Amino acid sequence: MTTAPAQAAAHRTADEGSFDTLRQVEDRVLWLSSAIVHHANRVRANPSGLKVGGHQASCASMVSIMTTLWFRHLRPEDRVSVKPHASPVLHAINYLQGKLDPAYLPTLRAFGGLQSYPSRSKDPDPVDYSTGSVGIGATATIWGAIARRYTSEDAGTAVGRQYALVGDAELDEGAIWEAVLDPQVAELGELVWIVDLNRQSLDRVVPDIAANRLQAMFASAGWQVLTLKYGKLLEELFARPGGTELRRRLDAMPNPEYQRLLRCPADELRRRLPGEGADAAPVAALLEQLEDATLVRALSNLGGHDLPGLDSVLAAVDDNRPTVIFAYTVKGYGLPTQGHPQNHSSLLTAAQIEELAARIGADPESPWDAFPAASAAGRLCAQAGARLNRDPAGSTPPPPVPADIGRTPTGTATTQAALGRVLLDLTRAAPETAGRIVTVSPDVSSSTNLGGWVNKVGVWAPTERVNWFHDDAETLLHWREKPTGQHIELGIAETNLVGLLGELGATWSRWGKPLLPIGVLYDPFVQRALEPWSFGIYAGGQSILVGTPSGVTLAPEGGAHQSITTPSLGIEQPGCTTWEPAFALDTEWTLLAALSRLGRPDGGSAYLRLSTRQVDQSLAQVPEDPAARERRRRQVVAGAYPLRRTEQPQVTIAAMGALVTEALQAADRLAQQGITADVVCVTSPGLLFKALDARSGHGSADTWILDQVFPASRATPLVTVLDGHPHTLAFLANIHQVPLNTLGVTRFGQSGSLEDVYRYHGIDTDSIIRAALDITH
Repeated sequence: MTTAPAQAAAHRTADEGSFDTLRQVEDRVLWLSSAIVHHANRVRANPSGLKVGGHQASCASMVSIMTTLWFRHLRPEDRVSVKPHASPVLHAINYLQGKLDPAYLPTLRAFGGLQSYPSRSKDPDPVDYSTGSVGIGATATIWGAIARRYTSEDAGTAVGRQYALVGDAELDEGAIWEAVLDPQVAELGELVWIVDLNRQSLDRVVPDIAANRLQAMFASAGWQVLTLKYGKLLEELFARPGGTELRRRLDAMPNPEYQRLLRCPADELRRRLPGEGADAAPVAALLEQLEDATLVRALSNLGGHDLPGLDSVLAAVDDNRPTVIFAYTVKGYGLPTQGHPQNHSSLLTAAQIEELAARIGADPESPWDAFPAASAAGRLCAQAGARLNRDPAGSTPPPPVPADIGRTPTGTATTQAALGRVLLDLTRAAPETAGRIVTVSPDVSSSTNLGGWVNKVGVWAPTERVNWFHDDAETLLHWREKPTGQHIELGIAETNLVGLLGELGATWSRWGKPLLPIGVLYDPFVQRALEPWSFGIYAGGQSILVGTPSGVTLAPEGGAHQSITTPSLGIEQPGCTTWEPAFALDTEWTLLAALSRLGRPDGGSAYLRLSTRQVDQSLAQVPEDPAARERRRRQVVAGAYPLRRTEQPQVTIAAMGALVTEALQAADRLAQQGITADVVCVTSPGLLFKALDARSGHGSADTWILDQVFPASRATPLVTVLDGHPHTLAFLANIHQVPLNTLGVTRFGQSGSLEDVYRYHGIDTDSIIRAALDITH
């Protein structure tokens, strides 16, 4: 990897080496980012009267950092995650570098225009990482680095840096520290995080001086920690008599006091800044020597706004370990609102925007003017834009995925075990497809039946590591870590798993190298991982999330480990298809269908909810005729299939997943009482809902599955049952407007036997029979 000093030197032409020229660009970026927000709120027509929003102050604190980075240090192979509220700065830079049509500059937060926060999938200009949910954008660079290495021919060598521009308040998020502390991270020398240390959050000035503690936390995790606290002017003052005392006073000053001083005129600064104690007199003497303008300017002269200082610290990055740079800044720097504790969402007035334009040399009547091409600033913008041009990622298609491996399971089996079985079968039936699969787990590989797969393909690591248990005959799980491994093991943090899953699922669009990523975690913890999982899908990551074991079927584990709401989460997540198979063959077919939708522009993600319940596979009644088998497969993948048909049904039992066994038992006992029951196995309530919605004129999903599984000629009162919240299947009654009785789980569970727990929640065989009798009599 090119060293930082060599990289910086290579990027400095005669124009780029001039900080005076860079300051012109810095001013124009400040103007454009402020004008983008101003136009959206004060100029563009707004019939509704609702505040459009934007964050001029949050942009201003990042302008110097981003100007230095984009115009002096970035290379085409680098990637940057920009803090959410600084998106107008990114758009301003892209515009100046010729990568954004100026027609978009007035469209911030307008329909079809520039998004509120950086978006890979929705913004019209280059955006490396979607950000918006605090903390997720920063940690995405970690998972992006791992994904890039995984697809690289040399996993031990980084390909480009992964920068994250982070607001200091983002470091309050626990997800940040879960990621930083993962054992994989300390080896990722391509990570460079720059913390915008403006000491403000949304509501207030951060009360404590937390920088030292945060720096120690990063250092203890193996990161290089660089700090850029003061600018050139303050450093010069520190060298004068009284300067040592002034530094000591500023270093010890509480954040709120410093922020208050930023709002003071020179005479008040001379009164308040010296403070009390022995250092007060030397500080006061120093301040008396300064002109008013110099004194006011000195107080806000922090390192995060000092271009030469930023340039030097970026050139000092050690590429052998992750780096974090704490750059002290002023929120709202260069704006009338700078340093105000409530400036987070404040907007400049028309008079203030004109004042800013006059100071910077912009024209409020023609706000989107770029630099003349022949000017030094114009040449700098053009040179930086040309330097950062990237070759297209390409469009390597993913390998073909078989629809049916051909196995028909017998005996008893679980859908969880079927997952591992299918992965091993693919290594023989479709080795090219299997070679693109990468599994990820938060320390639950063996307990989710991935052991055989892990033994077969090995564990991924940037360099090969010694397996000290290779000669231990009692070791069943062989932990062979090597660059060719296809399983990535993380620590026990579900947010890390889905973060990595999203980035592995984006390699098809980032690098033109499609992967087939599968993440496996305990189903109750899908809710813990929900936000970053959803954000990864929003950003274009295509992957498969497997939640297992699931539901109250995990009876002995008790209520805390019994998932209730996850079936409906799968229905409601955009860009994702959810399946809950009942049998091993259903698992194979739905998993293969999910794999076939990965790594392609028209693809999407999937969520499979699996179970540890042993089920008699003969109950699936898989057709032997090839054509009938294919028809069954298509129905399974489309969302449901008839498991039992009677000549003249009086009731239909629609069951999902593990409870198909109870549904069939209930149908048998109802028949003994002279009540005929059809049994339908639902594999994807989400797909059935889309089909029903399309039939009502909403959306464009296929509706044939409704005609085959729920034909009008067999419309009867309906009992639905699943190991999850009953509303998941309640919509099925709307297909033919039939009476409905819903069974499911609506309260926290208890430990116990399967029979006791099912009875407690009213989803056992007796409860299904009572529900059928109630609805038919």
